[in-house]
Amino acid sequence: MRCSDRRMADEAIILAGGCGTRLQGVVSDVPKPLAPVQGRPFLVWLLDLLARQGMRRVVLATGYKAEMVHAAIGELWQGMRIDYAVESSPLGTGGAIAQALQRIEGEDAFVLNGDTYLELDYARFAAAMRAQHAALGMVLAQVPDVSRYGAVHIANERVTGFSEKGGSGAGWINAGVYWLPHSLPLRAVTHAFSFEDTVLRAAAAQGTLSAYTASAAFIDIGVPEDFQRAQAWHFASQASPAGSFHFVQSTL
Repeated sequence: MRCSDRRMADEAIILAGGCGTRLQGVVSDVPKPLAPVQGRPFLVWLLDLLARQGMRRVVLATGYKAEMVHAAIGELWQGMRIDYAVESSPLGTGGAIAQALQRIEGEDAFVLNGDTYLELDYARFAAAMRAQHAALGMVLAQVPDVSRYGAVHIANERVTGFSEKGGSGAGWINAGVYWLPHSLPLRAVTHAFSFEDTVLRAAAAQGTLSAYTASAAFIDIGVPEDFQRAQAWHFASQASPAGSFHFVQSTL
């Protein structure tokens, strides 16, 4: 059996190239994914979560101060192989994902933002996407106020559209975690582009963007107030074994 025939998705890409412009007032000497949270780089909380769930390999898509990320993480983390896809010039989220996908060995992969944390059963997420024969999968998080993020509209397990930032009230948001099958035509793309604007919006308009809502415990450290809130956050790697998460159930 070839490696690409594995049925378990066990590779992930983490977008770790951000400089953290909005955090410059509180964190100015390291790239955003290495911002210190509870005495550890934020990125290691994400890696711990992936390791707990049996991930075999992670590709870190780096850019700003890439050498610092490599020095902090190395090439092995809790049994996971760590590889690097380094931007020589800014590629945007889409270009960074496309470049990192060239290093993926299997048929599909997960993508995570390096500045957000989300409790999620990745195996169940991949299984759900395969069962739906999804073209692309996106995890949503339910938050009490969508104003900072913009809302995601869903129906019949599909994303139907996006609202810009500035709205208010509770709702679903893009949690920054995706499932990408091998068939998604990105691996040969070499130019800079926005994954959110170019890929996600087009897929939603075509009705091919699958929504997955069984998630919990979302936090984004991209602004100072939430970075400070993360200092008291209860991360899954501090908790009991996998399977004990309280998942938000879909209301579709």
